[in-house]
Amino acid sequence: MEVTPLTKRAFRSKRGLTGGLAFLLMGALVTGGLSACGAPGYTYVADTPAKTYYKVPAQWHEISQKDLDSALKAAGGSSDGIWSTAFDAGTAPSGNNFLAPSINKPFVFAEVGTLSSTVSNELSYNMLRDFMLPVTSDSRQQDAASGFPLTDFKQLRDQTIAGKQGVHGVRETFQYTFPGGVADTFDESVLTNSDQTVVYFLMVHCTNSCYSQNQNNINTVMSSFTVGSPT
Repeated sequence: MEVTPLTKRAFRSKRGLTGGLAFLLMGALVTGGLSACGAPGYTYVADTPAKTYYKVPAQWHEISQKDLDSALKAAGGSSDGIWSTAFDAGTAPSGNNFLAPSINKPFVFAEVGTLSSTVSNELSYNMLRDFMLPVTSDSRQQDAASGFPLTDFKQLRDQTIAGKQGVHGVRETFQYTFPGGVADTFDESVLTNSDQTVVYFLMVHCTNSCYSQNQNNINTVMSSFTVGSPT
């Protein structure tokens, strides 16, 4: 099963990319809280066949696959064949916080999937930047003309990533204001392998004040995102 970048979520419309939103199940999810005695613990999340993992604080709550699948469908995607995981640091964890405004605790979402041959051939760093939400100037202008409701874009980070064995991509941190005036910060890493046939995506978001208050934990999550061997 082939996929294209996430060109249709809760606020986005397709812009000429072929195919639908469907991800290949690439392996079993492995989670486990690992901690030394007296030390803060983490839950390690691994897609073993894809050699991909990240970690979250052990106190953060894993979203059930059923709840997450429902949220993905509500956001304009398909849950068929998706390898996806999510964690919510709030006291009332819910998959509905996937792209919800006004959440005052971090929400983590990750996917791994294969790209269609067409997208693989066309894939660029800017396409990776615009994988979930419009980040580049051209993409933001196009989406605004189509009625994209988020406003007041502010970019906080635009980092190019070069990993081992040709893995490459971007880390983008930016802010958007939702209708009603709530401003959220999004922190994303979007990676692909050397031949651009697989995409690896990790996102954390919450309100601007939440992001500032939880920046150390969020940076730990984002920095832990690893594709391939960590050594």
